[in-house]
Amino acid sequence: MSAGTQASAGRPLRVLLASSEVHPYSKTGGLADMTGALGRALARMGHRVGIVKPLFRGVRERFPGLRRVDWRFDLPLGDRRVDAELWLHEPERGLAVYFIGHDGYFNRAGLYNENGRDYADNAERFIFFSKCVVHLARYLPWRPEVVHVHDWQTALVALLVQHERRWGGWSEAPRTCLTIHNLAYQGYFPGWTYGLTNLPWSYFHPECAEAYGQLNCLKAGIATADRLTTVSPRYAREILTEEFGEGLAWLLRRRQAHLRGILNGVDYEEWNTEHNPHLPASYSVQDLSGKAVVKRALLREVGLPEEEGVPLFGTVTRLAEQKGLDILLPALHEMLAARMRFVLLGSGDAGYVEALERLRERYPGKVAIRIGFDPGLAHRIEAGCDFYLMPSRFEPCGLNQMYSLRYGTVPIVRAVGGLDDTVVDARESVERANGIKFHEYSAAALAHAIRKALVLYGHPALLHRYRVNGMQVDFSWVRTAGGYEEVYREALASPPVVWGG
Repeated sequence: MSAGTQASAGRPLRVLLASSEVHPYSKTGGLADMTGALGRALARMGHRVGIVKPLFRGVRERFPGLRRVDWRFDLPLGDRRVDAELWLHEPERGLAVYFIGHDGYFNRAGLYNENGRDYADNAERFIFFSKCVVHLARYLPWRPEVVHVHDWQTALVALLVQHERRWGGWSEAPRTCLTIHNLAYQGYFPGWTYGLTNLPWSYFHPECAEAYGQLNCLKAGIATADRLTTVSPRYAREILTEEFGEGLAWLLRRRQAHLRGILNGVDYEEWNTEHNPHLPASYSVQDLSGKAVVKRALLREVGLPEEEGVPLFGTVTRLAEQKGLDILLPALHEMLAARMRFVLLGSGDAGYVEALERLRERYPGKVAIRIGFDPGLAHRIEAGCDFYLMPSRFEPCGLNQMYSLRYGTVPIVRAVGGLDDTVVDARESVERANGIKFHEYSAAALAHAIRKALVLYGHPALLHRYRVNGMQVDFSWVRTAGGYEEVYREALASPPVVWGG
């Protein structure tokens, strides 16, 4: 019996998810994929599920089924009151998506920033959004019993709910669960912004919401949520250490009994090789011939020459230090003298963009760079490449390595976080091997892993086995959602957490 089936044996739960971004409505990264897929999976398991998010620009135009609800928010924000609208979309049975409509805060060109600069009022925007989440949780007719929040943008919900339970007469307040998608992003703001919460200043404490005189939104959630999760078992262990704890390892160790790592799932309705509008050919474990067709089409699309027997390496990534660009670039400079090609799709740091363009100029006909966001091209890179490079400095979960596995593309990853949990190296199991791992964070270690890939490419039968092994691994959302359901039930069966400040 699967984890998801076992967990579903109990009564249906009432769960409200809160996130700044949710696929398919708005997205900058894996957070949106996770929250959208988890909501759908829980609803399909028979639970009553709501998702609440900001009403960002363009959503109403792209989703005509969205309708305004007869509900008005009028909430304190520091020394003034702010109002907002509530909009609703019901994409499938058992799932309601609520949108907080405030044009001043959310009708903008970007979600968090514009032209590379964070919005100056992000604290105000997301403190207000968190207050709206709590208001919904308290007054929705279906009375959510668990509120599951994600990252710093909604972490303050846990503190707000706890305060209302203790001092606001909300004796039946829901349990809270906070998922940390990336501990590096904590929501630091000047200390005066704490006043926008309208909470007592006793919570503005080094063991709760305060850090070096500033408001730390994620820290407040870690201190007060009933349950903490992160997006892979290994990352849950890593963040207890000083190396990966981003200054909060001591607090996470204190909350360790309430912390669990649950590996993210993959939406195989979208990431599939047989019924995919983004791919020019279909293929399967039984017949991989279509993968070569996708590779040839990808080479033509990005302007690289077609040549039999030359492996294609690729990546789809944010251009940020976390993603290992500082070791990827020198490793490629070393390895591109060999018979190989490389394609990258991504956006981010201007310095990395310039460095990638120099790489392309130095190796004409071997390197293709596409700057920006193109979902269709992302699928074709994942499916058309022979090897997928993911040399992250740290990686809480990672989804791209799971996508590449499903597409029969062999991932080359650093053995950290979710990358270590999902990829099997031949040193771990010759029979189940589906990727190549390296450990040291250095260009030399990555270059050595690429050399291993070139050797593997020269052994077609072995390469075929790696591809088949990867395509047969199951990271479906049923198992992931079952893990979260278990966490919810544990929280409901235990007394609520009470912060001692």
